[in-house]
Amino acid sequence: MDPMDEKKLRALQMLQPPGLGKGRALLATLRTLMLFTAAMITLPIGLYFVSKTYLFEGVLGLPAIDSYFYSAIVAVVSVHIVLALFVYMAWNEGTRQWQETSKLE
Repeated sequence: MDPMDEKKLRALQMLQPPGLGKGRALLATLRTLMLFTAAMITLPIGLYFVSKTYLFEGVLGLPAIDSYFYSAIVAVVSVHIVLALFVYMAWNEGTRQWQETSKLE
């Protein structure tokens, strides 16, 4: 490519409004955020009640006070797992976007 053509191409890229052509990436990011928000709300609460009722009181036969304690631990662990998965996904997405922009330059 001719150096003059490269300068024209860069000048045209500078004229484009920021974010133009990034709609799919933004939509994918928003979808990921909504998925993890829903998981952060429903998963710990659901696991708390399911583990309390069926696992700790039903299968293991623990008293109610102990089942509250252990099911709270299950809920807290599930929160940490969802957060770790979110950080992993966000890190990979940021790395992928950085690689795509570095290839364009």
